[in-house]
Amino acid sequence: MNIESLQETKPTSKKLAMLNESNQIIVSVVIPTRNRPQIVARGVRTALAQTLQSIEVIVIIDGPDQETVNVLSQIAEPRLRVIELSKNIGPSGARNAGVREAKGTWIAFLDDDDEWLPEKLERQLEVANNSHYDFPVVASRFISQTPKGEFIRPTRLPNLSEPLSEYLFARNSFFKEEGCIQTSTIFVQKELMQKMPLEEKFYRHEDWEWLLRVTAMEGVGVEFVPEPMAIWHSEMGIKRLSNINDWQYSLDWIRATRNLVTPKAYSGFIATMITPSASSVGDWKAFFPLLWEAIRCGKPRPIDICLYLIMWLFPQQLRQKVSSILTNKFKK
Repeated sequence: MNIESLQETKPTSKKLAMLNESNQIIVSVVIPTRNRPQIVARGVRTALAQTLQSIEVIVIIDGPDQETVNVLSQIAEPRLRVIELSKNIGPSGARNAGVREAKGTWIAFLDDDDEWLPEKLERQLEVANNSHYDFPVVASRFISQTPKGEFIRPTRLPNLSEPLSEYLFARNSFFKEEGCIQTSTIFVQKELMQKMPLEEKFYRHEDWEWLLRVTAMEGVGVEFVPEPMAIWHSEMGIKRLSNINDWQYSLDWIRATRNLVTPKAYSGFIATMITPSASSVGDWKAFFPLLWEAIRCGKPRPIDICLYLIMWLFPQQLRQKVSSILTNKFKK
């Protein structure tokens, strides 16, 4: 394993040996992390255990973090590179830094608290090579591990000609994560990431914003490996930025991103993404303003109005319990 600062980009002898042995790095795995040494080490090991061997794993430590450096230094693997940034720049900035350092043709993102199944990169590379898009963005299903059990997400894949914003935000059923693309499943060409890097001003929803922006480009399209290739952990005690309850931030985000989503998707985002956050903190003063926002700026369907009312009138724990029971029933 190589420990480096962002300024130290000259290959070490270990890096040169790795390049000479494999001749070419096909995929660069980029993992941003900070202050979660044992968790990121778990993810790193699943990346190094891929059946596709011609890879490098780049861990971007987002600010000084000696404990993480120490833990990762115990992984004796020349394909692992650890870059410690001099200051914290956020998840998007850390991922962009990893892309700049990458030597592979393809980039695969892995959140530090997630895991991959062994054939993940091999399967995605196969789909990408067979894609009719010039710049395919390859995702996959994943296993969602929760205190209630394990669930395969998303429950459906995009339909032909379905706008990506509607796939992500406009539910056709009452089940959560009916349509979704998880960051740890994204597999994309480095060239595309260089043309369209992540927007660093967003600390949440940055992956959705990037997907919506990049798929509006000519020659870009989303492909899926239909089987689950990653494991998403929803563990007690692990703080994820995606779980931070800040409904006003999400409202500001969808307003700023309005030109990238359809009216139906706009209403769906308010009903299923913003409303649960507002209702969970009992912010009832937002009830009518959010409903009016969905009507004024979006195009709500009957299911959106129904979901909106459900999010407000039924406690989150009850909704999760019912969803878990119904999901397990349909799994059988």
